[in-house]
Amino acid sequence: RHKIGAFENGVDADYFSPLRDYPDPYPPGVQGVVFTGAMDYWPNVDAVTWFAERIFPAIRDAVPGAQFTIVGSRPGEAVRALARQPGVVVTGSVPDVRPYLAHAVCAVAPLRIARGIQNKVLEAMAMARPVVASAQAAEGIRAEAGRDFIPAQDAAGFARAVIALLRAPAAAAAARDCILAHYDWTRNLSAIDGLFEAAPAAAALETCPA
Repeated sequence: RHKIGAFENGVDADYFSPLRDYPDPYPPGVQGVVFTGAMDYWPNVDAVTWFAERIFPAIRDAVPGAQFTIVGSRPGEAVRALARQPGVVVTGSVPDVRPYLAHAVCAVAPLRIARGIQNKVLEAMAMARPVVASAQAAEGIRAEAGRDFIPAQDAAGFARAVIALLRAPAAAAAARDCILAHYDWTRNLSAIDGLFEAAPAAAALETCPA
């Protein structure tokens, strides 16, 4: 039993830091709503398609300066076609996702199908961005709904939450605090250090002649 341990997923909280200066990738006057993720992954395609077609038009009607930016590599035709809608931008692969997070009003994770911890949610939280997330996207993350992220499940709920954030933008300090407490790689991986430090001594004992 003493040989078994568990290590949580994590994010490089120093790299994904809101304290650095990032170039603003959004045009003047734009209020950014961002989704990040590999865009050849079907649950991500489903998420952005649902958000762009069923949710974002209501957001755009309420806040004309809103822009939904889909940031991620290898978008297929279905995703690229979303850019035909007013206020929707599909970037494809970018050298750095952090500017898109840093200058967005909020990040969204409207996943309807999800497995495992969603790094896109951890990265946005690390950047102190408000995250509006479905239950599927937030599942398994040690975060408090309503404090560390904003829960939403149906189209109306997502629209209300995003509109409220666009009308009253704010940083999400609690979200970053949650990452530092539970998901910082430096903190989480430090638990392995003791195993490596103990390994040479254990090996010496095993090879010591009787």
